[in-house]
Amino acid sequence: MVPRQRAGSGQAVRPDRDLVIDLARFFCLALVVVSHTMMVSPVLHPDGTVTSDNTLGNQRWFEPVVWVLQVMPLFFVVGGMTGLQSWRRLRARGGNTFDFMQARMLRLIRPAAVLLAIMFTGLWAARLTGVDPQVIQLSVSGAGMPLWFLAAYLAAQLNLPLLARLHARAPWLTLTGLTALVVAVDCLRGMMPTLAYLNMVFVWCAVQQLGFFLADRGPLALGRPALAGIILASNLLLGLLVWLGLYSGNMLVNLNPPNLTLLLLGCSQAAALQLFRPVLSSIAAMVPVRRFIGLAGRRSMTVYLWHLPMLAALSGVLLLTDFPQPAGGTAAWWWGRPLVLLAVIGLLLPVLALFGRLEERPTSVAIARSRPAAAVVTAAVVVFVPVADAALNGLTLGLLGGGAACFALAVLLLGRIPARLVSDPGLGGSDPPLPHPPLSANVEP
Repeated sequence: MVPRQRAGSGQAVRPDRDLVIDLARFFCLALVVVSHTMMVSPVLHPDGTVTSDNTLGNQRWFEPVVWVLQVMPLFFVVGGMTGLQSWRRLRARGGNTFDFMQARMLRLIRPAAVLLAIMFTGLWAARLTGVDPQVIQLSVSGAGMPLWFLAAYLAAQLNLPLLARLHARAPWLTLTGLTALVVAVDCLRGMMPTLAYLNMVFVWCAVQQLGFFLADRGPLALGRPALAGIILASNLLLGLLVWLGLYSGNMLVNLNPPNLTLLLLGCSQAAALQLFRPVLSSIAAMVPVRRFIGLAGRRSMTVYLWHLPMLAALSGVLLLTDFPQPAGGTAAWWWGRPLVLLAVIGLLLPVLALFGRLEERPTSVAIARSRPAAAVVTAAVVVFVPVADAALNGLTLGLLGGGAACFALAVLLLGRIPARLVSDPGLGGSDPPLPHPPLSANVEP
């Protein structure tokens, strides 16, 4: 539910949605789903072992393409825009940092907890029935990739209240400090490889700050020549770093753990979002497009979390049958990709019908109290322990079960979002006016 302002006549007026944000989110999600169907390629070897190849990522021609189509930074830019606006709305209603953390975690981990529990139960049952452990591990790994994004996005969002305060006081100094931390970790990761995972916080928090500038109509809300200059300068600097051999030119290699190249891509994509905003706004304003992306946006996290497990499950089932399995990268394999995409979409439809509602704001009919700060912090720790273990050591069936238990415990600790924080003035409430700049009513709680 989105807060409304009262017009002079006393009628509740809902602020306009920023349809460009909805369109950007939908584009990013669609591109991720399509590209993943072209990457996962399970291989059954003559000796009975099963491996998974990244067919698309292994193509030499794909390296310059992924430079353009690596849209993960754009997710965090948009998350910074809507997150900052949501934080300001919540503050206007009397909420605090722990209320924000509670709302963010509930929105993200409730769907994830159900996914992990169902995957663990199904795969454990498959193991008991004698399914090859390697096929099971292939399916387990399908949950690993969505979880790293969930961990990174949660880390950025949970730090948002602090970063928003720093941004209000010294926006450029805050961004410069985060960038310096990113560079420092990149310089030290050769001596201490594990240290590189700190950039899952520093890089994405820095990219999120770019969204703050967009939300405030700050330096990135420049004229077209200046925005084009930012795009050109970011890519030239990125090309120079790659040419010097300091970073890989493959943006999939640079993704996990992330490094400075993703921050530079974030600068370019943030500027591009502003540069092409008039065109994107016209497209998003079309009634069929607006309705479709609005519907997709309400279930975006469910699609993201479930599409890879569905793809891995489909691949595992096919390995257990006599269905033709063309070698990855062959013409037959490429021609079969549209069929795989359609099959994954078909599997996602019942999942969305069954579990999509978990993504809606978990409010209570009765007025609920804010959770104690200790409960919120404990929930955050409980969530990040299994995710960090999976990032460092890989996801296993046992860790999948442990993660499901931890996520469920976190949901119990968080309870429900206090109703006073999501009250609707149109139903008789009296909320303070929305803060400036004008806010968009996007899917963030």
